[in-house]
Amino acid sequence: MAGTGDYLDMGGAHQDLSGASQDERYAGAAATFGDALERLARAYEADPDQRLDLLQEIHVALWRSFGQFDGRCSERTWVYRVAHNVAISHVLRRKRSQASRMVTLDELADTESAPDNPEAEAGERHALARLTALIQALEPSDRQIVLLYLEGLDAAAIGEVCGITPASVATKVHRLKALLARRFNQGGHHAG
Repeated sequence: MAGTGDYLDMGGAHQDLSGASQDERYAGAAATFGDALERLARAYEADPDQRLDLLQEIHVALWRSFGQFDGRCSERTWVYRVAHNVAISHVLRRKRSQASRMVTLDELADTESAPDNPEAEAGERHALARLTALIQALEPSDRQIVLLYLEGLDAAAIGEVCGITPASVATKVHRLKALLARRFNQGGHHAG
């Protein structure tokens, strides 16, 4: 997939598509944010086949959403909001169907030891795979904040996408970064 590992490259600047059709808006957004959407899907879904399905769901939802895009927020905010909503819905559907356990930030902080080590089964993995596994284990709302932060959005933009205050975003980012760094340095591969 394109953009492997480069979480800070957002794929381009905001385009002015105010008079564009739904198809033109989608095409512009897909070109501008395609790499970021692939990274987002990779962070939300570990299974490669399910990840492709998720990415397709994101693109379909994005295309549909541009029929209602009224410009009250930036195109970047719109794209991330749609993509994260689809990804969170995907995770929650999988959670219900597989009964896999997601954890909150507070539950992670209370956990003393990491459970099964995916590297022990699959061999030594790249550092990005370890970080991705840690992020995938986060509760969807915490995962959303981390992914938007890794995409280079500031607290105000993250707050706009997530519907929380920039101060709350800053606090959560600080706590999540510390938690992920601690788990990563301990050799943990799951956040819980």
